[in-house]
Amino acid sequence: MIHPIDSNSVIGGYNNKTGNPMNDDRALFETGLLRESARQRLNEVLGADTIARLQQRSDLHGAMAVAKCWIAISMLLASAWLAMDQLGYWSIPVVTLCLLFLGGRILALAILTHEGAHRTLFANGKLNDTVTHWLCAAPVYLDLIKYRHHHAQHHIHTGTEKDVDLPLIEGFPTTKPSLIRKFIRDFTGQTGLKSVIGLAMMNAELIRWNVTGVVEKLDRDDWGKLRHLRAFLVNSRRTLIFHSVFFAAAFSLNLTELFALWWASYLFTYPFCIRVRAIAEHAVTERTGDMLKNTRTTRAGVIARALFAPCHVNFHIEHHALVSVPFWQLPELHRLMQEHKITPVPPSYWQVLKTASSAQ
Repeated sequence: MIHPIDSNSVIGGYNNKTGNPMNDDRALFETGLLRESARQRLNEVLGADTIARLQQRSDLHGAMAVAKCWIAISMLLASAWLAMDQLGYWSIPVVTLCLLFLGGRILALAILTHEGAHRTLFANGKLNDTVTHWLCAAPVYLDLIKYRHHHAQHHIHTGTEKDVDLPLIEGFPTTKPSLIRKFIRDFTGQTGLKSVIGLAMMNAELIRWNVTGVVEKLDRDDWGKLRHLRAFLVNSRRTLIFHSVFFAAAFSLNLTELFALWWASYLFTYPFCIRVRAIAEHAVTERTGDMLKNTRTTRAGVIARALFAPCHVNFHIEHHALVSVPFWQLPELHRLMQEHKITPVPPSYWQVLKTASSAQ
């Protein structure tokens, strides 16, 4: 839904309220970009028609994104399997690279789940939730509905003490040795194993569901073990069904290595990819309601897009400013906001990591 604006506020390339040329509207944003007024202010600068165009969703773009992600996953799994079958010990560097980039594609499924949670992956609502449930969320052990409710609180309270995602970025900036230790925990499977155990406990309703690793025990003292087991099976059903089918198909084709490769990437490389993504989006930003200061857009090259920034998730200020804009429209929104000098020039992922590890 587009909020109504004064159609006379933008005329002939000038903003009537400020008299500024439309390619430089910095004066409009000197007080920042707050959630409560972001849509209205961007309407004034970019125009209601432009905002309406950017908010258009597409079943075709959604289907293509999901299909491309699974094609990439299939190619990486096949490449790793062929290398193991044909190259012997020389397959180790090939398999390692495949697992690293597979972690980036697993992150892409999580980002598509995020898109589905905003109901912007597909134009058709039922298609949006069905595809997201089974082909995006279930493979990566996420629950679309629970994530949707959790993530809404992040957007409502971004940059404040009520932000449910604060634990992901607390403690930054840290020191370089500390950041390296975090990455070591990721690559040795400690983070991934902890995550799987935590998600299982959340689905068993032993602890409250979240994506930050915070352990908050639920008041279920009157529940027996069977009730917790039933809750686990019900809440994990899509993931259990998906991976049961995956394993059965791989086993029937004598390709169980593919199943093992998936889980190796999920446990050993995906946590690294998702950590860097989280650091880039909000770490070492200000505790304020201003989206220009509590969120970061990051410049992503080919490798960064493959590992940390699938589906244009690096355009994060733009996403927070207009959450109803689908992922494939974010580059255009970024271009427009840059042209009007609303957003700062984005740093690279390497620059962000240097900032995040700048403590002495």
